Amino acid sequence: MEGPILESQAAAATVPAADGGRRVIVCAGTGCVANGSKKVLDALEVQMAAAGLDVVLEFRPEGHGDGVRVSHSGCQGFCQMGPLVTILPENILYTKVTADDVADIVNLTLVKGEPVERLLYVEPRTREKCLGPDQIPFYQRQTRVVLKECGFIDPDDINEYVAHGGYAAARKAFAAMDALAVCAVVSASGLRGRGGGGFPTGRKWEAARVQDSAKKYIICNGDEGDPGAFMDRSLMEGNPHCVIEGMMLAARGIGADEGYIYVRAEYPLAVRRMRKAVADAEAAGYLGDNLFDSGQGFRLEVMEGAGAFVCGEETALIASIEGLRGMPAPKPPFPAQQGLWRKPTIINNVETLAQIPRIIMDGAAAYRSLGTETSPGTKTFALTGHVSNTGLIEVPFGATLREVVLNIGGGVTDDRGFIDEKGFKAVQIGGPSGGCLTPDLLDLPLDFDSLRSVGAMVGSGGLVVMNQKTCMVSVARFFMEFTQRESCGKCVLCREGTKQLLALLDDVIEGRATAETLALLETLGHAVQVGSLCGLGKTAPNPVLSTLKHFRKDYEEHVFDKRCSAGRCKALAMPTINAARCKGCRLCVKACPAGAISGEKKQPHVIDEALCIKCGACATACKFGAVEGI
Repeated sequence: MEGPILESQAAAATVPAADGGRRVIVCAGTGCVANGSKKVLDALEVQMAAAGLDVVLEFRPEGHGDGVRVSHSGCQGFCQMGPLVTILPENILYTKVTADDVADIVNLTLVKGEPVERLLYVEPRTREKCLGPDQIPFYQRQTRVVLKECGFIDPDDINEYVAHGGYAAARKAFAAMDALAVCAVVSASGLRGRGGGGFPTGRKWEAARVQDSAKKYIICNGDEGDPGAFMDRSLMEGNPHCVIEGMMLAARGIGADEGYIYVRAEYPLAVRRMRKAVADAEAAGYLGDNLFDSGQGFRLEVMEGAGAFVCGEETALIASIEGLRGMPAPKPPFPAQQGLWRKPTIINNVETLAQIPRIIMDGAAAYRSLGTETSPGTKTFALTGHVSNTGLIEVPFGATLREVVLNIGGGVTDDRGFIDEKGFKAVQIGGPSGGCLTPDLLDLPLDFDSLRSVGAMVGSGGLVVMNQKTCMVSVARFFMEFTQRESCGKCVLCREGTKQLLALLDDVIEGRATAETLALLETLGHAVQVGSLCGLGKTAPNPVLSTLKHFRKDYEEHVFDKRCSAGRCKALAMPTINAARCKGCRLCVKACPAGAISGEKKQPHVIDEALCIKCGACATACKFGAVEGI
């Protein structure tokens, strides 16, 4: 009993179910789980059984007949709208679903074939309701390759991964290719490391392949520590077997027989799903001895990191696995020569490894069909901040900031969440190691070389959008506080330099700075870049130097005018009332504990600077956004 809307939508379904038939998929990524998606999943099973529907909970390669399969997935990407529920084959996407909505989903959609309109996504500019991903700009404008199955397949079911072509690349590599051939394909693809530096993956593998050693290791770096970044976590939670298969292919390429998946302890769901995936792969014969009758075996262990940001650096990560304190070591020798327990070791991050199975199956040329000449393929980004659509996205390298922020992201928002067409101020890319991109760089291609040319970097893929009410000095301080806290303390310039940079930024935001402070910030920042041992220290000053370059007026306003126009620095804030917005409702007068606000009812009010204590109570109380500067 399908309604006319569902019939037209079914024809446009973009993700067919491997086992055929109807299916309900509940997003069970960390964000949706935190918002109650497990309750939604439990309610679905109960309500569907009550409606007389045959509920199928496990994957059946032969199909599930007239039953409706109910399963969970990893992150579906549209985190702003979670919890998410997808209905197949109609390809309907329901947003912000609660357990109370489940009865309508079952009785209207699954039984009668009618959409639950209140749960459909509403495009903010046109106010049109969208039935599914193929009508939602957030999804329409992406190219989901690595994430294609991440929000679709059941991450806890190895059979579903295999049904979607999983482990076919591993079979091909172990049964029909030698190490040289595997490395050659990866080199020809032009794949570059997705962990931040963009080093050619094939060149790294080749350096380990040629080492004369009977013992070699593969390490998956899942120690994703950048604030606001969750790409690797989502891949491990949503498609763990793809990561395992990528490690198997790396092992085939260099001749390794043992590997470690290093996941930060703050990712308990990723740890659990990776461990289950490893156990299931072993039970199915995809991990172990003599894989695919090749004579080569490969075994994996999942290890939890203690949450130190510096352990994202290769040599510090190796030290941590060895049971030592996670501190970087000088290079050379490089890990490909002497790594874990002084044996040749390859370390790739999660997203890099997840790219490998498709490269082996489809070939280098197919992989190069996306992206740019020097940065082929796609990149996942965590889009957060003052943007309408936050979440996990994937675009080809070469996509512009305009496409990502204004089209996929839906535009920049003001502090109340409304779209502000002229509100874009900056994007921080690459986390604490990255830099700021300004409005004049909206059409800059997002790739390794273009970003490096303007003093930024891809980094792990964090994109934090900021509007005009953002204080760039405070942004620089936030990232500097993070890197100073995470410094391992091994080298003086990083240990002491970041501490002094943080102190200088405190002087700026608290009104103690002078012109000499700005000069010292630049000089010290460059010194820390040059003199630090590892990547954390060398890139730690980037947010400071980048904001000084692109937003010097923000610094000069703090230093010379002793004012923060964004109102974020309390010591320099001075609230004012915008007469054009003030309605004279007197809510601010009632909220002010210092009696600093006066004015007639229904007339614009004013703030007495001498009495104001800058507590912000007036701004909180105002319903019209009339209080500015705090």
